Amino acid sequence: MKVTRIYTGPDNQSHFEDVEIPLKDGSAVGRLSELIPATGVIFRETGGDYDLDFHNAPRRQYVVMLEGEVEIETGDGTKRVLGTGEILLAEDTTGQGHISRAVNGKPRKSLFIPLA
Repeated sequence: MKVTRIYTGPDNQSHFEDVEIPLKDGSAVGRLSELIPATGVIFRETGGDYDLDFHNAPRRQYVVMLEGEVEIETGDGTKRVLGTGEILLAEDTTGQGHISRAVNGKPRKSLFIPLA
């Protein structure tokens, strides 16, 4: 399963990386990953005018896009749009951070899963 990771590099800037979460055969229930320890779940809704300047992830966490899209920009100007069903692994808890903004003026619903 593909996940977009954002992390702080040695240059103190955030960078993207595509990672693959390995899945194993779970028999009748389908293919499953290993258990990833988490501490809870946060539900979030942002408005269509959402535009947050450079900031760090408050903690290591998965962000699952439930509805809508978000554009994320790193310090070198690289931008990615993540939409419904996509997963972000936010690990840029230090450094310059990243910019997050709404896409096409539409609200977004997402699920935050803080990692242990």
